Amino acid sequence: MNKEGLTSTLDRVVRGFCRLKNLDEVGTSDGFAIHFEEWEWEIGVGLYGFWRYAAYQQDTALQQSILGWYDAQIRKGLPEMQINTTAPMIALALVAGQQQRQDLLQTVNDWADALLRDLPKTEEGGFQHVVKEQPNTGQLWDDTLFMTCLFLGVAGIVLNRRDLIDEAGYQFLLHTRYLSDPASGLWYHGWTFVDKHHFAGAFWARGNAWITVAIPEFIELMGEHLDTGVRRYLSQVVSRQVRTLCELQADNGMWHTVLDDPLSPQESSATAGIAYGMLRGVRMGILDEAVSANALRAFDAVMARIDDNGIVLEASRGTMLGWDIQYYCDIAMAPVPYAQALTMLLLLEMEQGDWPEKTSVT
Repeated sequence: MNKEGLTSTLDRVVRGFCRLKNLDEVGTSDGFAIHFEEWEWEIGVGLYGFWRYAAYQQDTALQQSILGWYDAQIRKGLPEMQINTTAPMIALALVAGQQQRQDLLQTVNDWADALLRDLPKTEEGGFQHVVKEQPNTGQLWDDTLFMTCLFLGVAGIVLNRRDLIDEAGYQFLLHTRYLSDPASGLWYHGWTFVDKHHFAGAFWARGNAWITVAIPEFIELMGEHLDTGVRRYLSQVVSRQVRTLCELQADNGMWHTVLDDPLSPQESSATAGIAYGMLRGVRMGILDEAVSANALRAFDAVMARIDDNGIVLEASRGTMLGWDIQYYCDIAMAPVPYAQALTMLLLLEMEQGDWPEKTSVT
């Protein structure tokens, strides 16, 4: 795909994101105003992708669209703090830092303090994966690192608070200890300190994608503020994971919902996230350049799953921890903001990294 095709497809995917009003509800708007009504993790990931797009375009109108959504939500009243409701705070922290608006910075500071003070912790001080549906007592989930710890690190930078950066780094290390399989480098969806097991023992694709994305993002966002030992360790963690991901990629470029089960459905949000994280990691110098070939195959597969309205197809809905493999296979597909966002990030990386010029992929 050439530069013009990338730009056109990116524009279409962003417009598709703006059409989403709620889960399973796609509106008819064709502009760049955000219509999603609920403050939850799905829109949080979407807003991060949208913010990255607006910043790349240096488009103040798009940035104002994001700011307008946050202002409206804050006037309405923010929901109770937990893991998933923290996801929209990632982009808010970036907005607050750019705009230097004291009211937004105070909101970011208050939310970060609440995470440290009020969020239930597991053994060893892990962030318990509390969601609106249930407290998940004693549980660590791989999603937490993207949904919560990216925010905490960014908040630490914009607020000049070393304690937040250090806590985010600690959570990455602790989650790696309990969720990363030492044999394959793949990540389990969850761990329970109560019963000491990994539930279904599933290597869930989108959960792994959150890691392939979150580690390079965290390293890049923290920059010189990240301890060099932590940076070195996390670089090795994602490198080990990616080597196995390359071995498990389907012939058509996709990854299966359960990574090592070729009979499980293929899933586009995971494929987009993994491909983005791979390319991002290669460009940062923390992943071997050879994995870019796998990422570009995945890119082609995702592009083939974008409809005329810019909606990314074959993305699965939100997924709780499963007790058996079949649970993951049965998750329904739907238009979802995080598939739009992960595809936006992939398209942005294709543009920023000049990948079309570096490869023969068309």
